[in-house]
Amino acid sequence: MVRLWTLLLSVVVVWTSQVAWPAVKGVEGARLEDVQAMQGTLYHVQGIALDKEHIWVTSVDTEHKRGYVHQFNRATHKFERQVDVTQGKDFHPGGLSVSGDSLWVPVAKYRPNSSAVLLELDKRTLAVKRRISVKDHLGCVAVTPDGLVAGNWGSRRFYVFDHEGRQTRVIKNHSLNQYQDLKFAGGMLVASGKLTWKTGSVDWYAWPSMKKVRSLRAGVTDHGRLYTEEGMAIEGKDLYLLPEDGPSRLFHFVLAEGAR
Repeated sequence: MVRLWTLLLSVVVVWTSQVAWPAVKGVEGARLEDVQAMQGTLYHVQGIALDKEHIWVTSVDTEHKRGYVHQFNRATHKFERQVDVTQGKDFHPGGLSVSGDSLWVPVAKYRPNSSAVLLELDKRTLAVKRRISVKDHLGCVAVTPDGLVAGNWGSRRFYVFDHEGRQTRVIKNHSLNQYQDLKFAGGMLVASGKLTWKTGSVDWYAWPSMKKVRSLRAGVTDHGRLYTEEGMAIEGKDLYLLPEDGPSRLFHFVLAEGAR
């Protein structure tokens, strides 16, 4: 059975790597508005969240096995502070989301089929307000009106939690897209990730039906990094992507009408 599963997995990997996805420059149906350097030390970037004043980035220092939430000034893109969110052997922070006065950050072991802790941080102090233990690796989280939605390694499954942290639903991801960051915006779940090494997409799902309603294909940066490789945030028609490890650049796209 193990050999059969390995063979099937290898077939899927080969097939997806050879799919003739159309080449895309930038993000389909979007205009690149601005590129800004993040002025501070970042490691392997994982996720991004923002409000009117700040930008928060998660990154993992794989050499020293530490995970961080970094805070930047949104107007200047200058580093302000950071907090170590390592939880014992869990040091891999994922895609994060902001809601009210809280930041939600998954911190997991650096391997699939492991475990994680969902942290609720006070966005003013970056202190931990709550911990929710989960028996799987979690790589991204979004905040809905009813609770939380978190994707596991590659977001092959989405776990749904209520406001009390109780798991209420598990949703299989039937897309080939390996989602890396997840947001709830405009009443829909918005997910970004990679299809191949040079092709990714941003996808919109109706909530809670999880019916895909839109998909925008993405290409690579001038440094050869897939735009949807890691961090993604969205505000209306403004799409922000942070794909590169430190030194990192924030790419601001403006979506065409009907793209949200």
